[in-house]
Amino acid sequence: MFIRFFIVPWLAALIAGCAGGTGVVAEAPPPLRVIVFPGAFNWPLWVAQDKGFFASERLAVAITPTPNSTFQMKGLIQGEFDIAMTAMDNVIAYREGQGEAGVGGPDLVAVMGSDAGFLRLVASPESRGYADLRGKTLSVDALTTGYAFVLLELMERHGLVLDRDYRTERAGGVLQRYQALLERKHAATILVAPFDAMAEAQGFNRLANATDELGHYQGVVAAVRQGWARAHPDHVRGYIRAHARAVDWLREPRNKDEAARIFLAHMPPNTPPQAADSAYRALLSGPESFQRRAQIDLAGVEMVVKLRAKFGRPGARLHEAATYYDPSFHEAAFHNR
Repeated sequence: MFIRFFIVPWLAALIAGCAGGTGVVAEAPPPLRVIVFPGAFNWPLWVAQDKGFFASERLAVAITPTPNSTFQMKGLIQGEFDIAMTAMDNVIAYREGQGEAGVGGPDLVAVMGSDAGFLRLVASPESRGYADLRGKTLSVDALTTGYAFVLLELMERHGLVLDRDYRTERAGGVLQRYQALLERKHAATILVAPFDAMAEAQGFNRLANATDELGHYQGVVAAVRQGWARAHPDHVRGYIRAHARAVDWLREPRNKDEAARIFLAHMPPNTPPQAADSAYRALLSGPESFQRRAQIDLAGVEMVVKLRAKFGRPGARLHEAATYYDPSFHEAAFHNR
């Protein structure tokens, strides 16, 4: 398993002493603790670190990779992390008490958008269509959260129903699912760039792009506890601005070569150089590119709510999409800018 920790040094100036001539050194504040799934969709965070965009917002940021959504969301809810870059569905699930970790997060809310998920259904080399998945086992992170409902919807639209026509098994986050797919432990799974391209290069088959079938879909967002965010508004606003600045930087063609170097520096050591080019095309050149100015797609959130209402806890009442997003931090981040 590839797990690394990345920390941006605190770059605040040292404060000299006042009266009496004694020198006083200001103590650096603790870093902003961000937990993410490993993968190329963290590219804006890597850029914000390496190019000093977080530092320019007077933020020190410690990024921790998570093995799965239950670890991530439990850590966020219990205050071990300040921000989770996670699926929008996780925010809704844990806020409504439907999360798989067994803890509720009624205080959770999204404060910015990152992407539409970049979700692809990828299958084993011998599985060339949905019919070939009949009777097989497909992997998910957690069946009640994350992108599992996208998988269920895609399968159902093509005539296959869970437990009747196929089974699912928990495998963890996208890195773990990718590895399990390569090891032929499962017949198919939902992957995101560049793992889909890496799998295709080894003979695996892409059966679907989720957004081609679903239309609008909100994938990754920055999730916080509302109480913490209201107590640290400058941290939240600065984080949003730095992320948006990093996306703008990534989308600038003249930065492509440097962006590739940053990408490879943060990916596993055995990542082939061409993976950076594949990721650039998938994440920055197509219609599913990172969301500009960290804007959330409320129509995409509505699709997430729709899928959870369909496949989530029977009879559970969900709220309107806007309930799960607090726009005040985003609005304040770009006010008069």
